[in-house]
Amino acid sequence: MPSAHREVQVRSGVEGDLAALTDIYNHYVRETAITFDTAVFTPEERRPWLLSHPEDGPHRLMVATEEDPRGNSQRILGYATSSAFRPKPAYTTSVEVTVYLAPDAGRRGVGTLLYKALFEALAEQDVHRAYAGIAQPNEASTRLHERFGFRHVGTYREVGRKFGRYWDVAWYEKEL
Repeated sequence: MPSAHREVQVRSGVEGDLAALTDIYNHYVRETAITFDTAVFTPEERRPWLLSHPEDGPHRLMVATEEDPRGNSQRILGYATSSAFRPKPAYTTSVEVTVYLAPDAGRRGVGTLLYKALFEALAEQDVHRAYAGIAQPNEASTRLHERFGFRHVGTYREVGRKFGRYWDVAWYEKEL
């Protein structure tokens, strides 16, 4: 890690993170097919999402931060979540997981730190399986998930349309 980078800390997400988390997510909405959302969000529009990830239980929000260069605040580098896989009651022991990083925070191990903290938190919950849908191509995300023991279980072909083209989504599964 270059000396310009500070130590990365991972903690549960809090209400004060909402604007920065929204900014990170909106980057992917505007610039990539990693999410199939097509319109950016305001922090107020994302508030229900944040509130659906309490500090305990199976639906978590973990945030990676580092001290800013002046040392007077924390900069958010990214986040990982576990969310409801599907809304029906029989799915309650399954979660969908994801990681989003600030555009300049990749290739530093931040995603690994976030998933490590997330899966440690989930180890104490009644969660049986984790699923991840990865829009293709996305080699970095595929490598991250495989490193954590996810295995490919199928691909939905041309399931989403964004930026004037169709995208595949590969689905990965991990036993918890």
